[in-house]
Amino acid sequence: EVQLAESGGGLVQPGGSLRLSCAASGFTFSSYVMSWVRQAPGKGLEWVSHINYDGGRTFYADALRGRCTISRDNAKNTVNLQIDSLKPEDTAVYYCHVVVAENGHYKHYWGQGTQVTVSS
Repeated sequence: EVQLAESGGGLVQPGGSLRLSCAASGFTFSSYVMSWVRQAPGKGLEWVSHINYDGGRTFYADALRGRCTISRDNAKNTVNLQIDSLKPEDTAVYYCHVVVAENGHYKHYWGQGTQVTVSS
């Protein structure tokens, strides 16, 4: 069973930093692209970043490029998201996401999310 568990969210002042983590299990972690997405209050899901299977390529949404670093540890089955210079508009629930091939189909998985609130 695929499981994703996010942690590291919280309340932070504008300009602060947070490091989000996602612990994955139930699939061959090192074979899959891992992503972070977020959902702000009253809005839809927004892609934030993703990292390829070996960590060699990373991609970021324009809204976070230059403030955000995604990384992964394939030995520990974890993917992390460091966000610096946080802004109030970064307030959202952040989810870890993976698309896993199962029995000839591709299935999307998300964790339970971790709340990030940026406010003074």
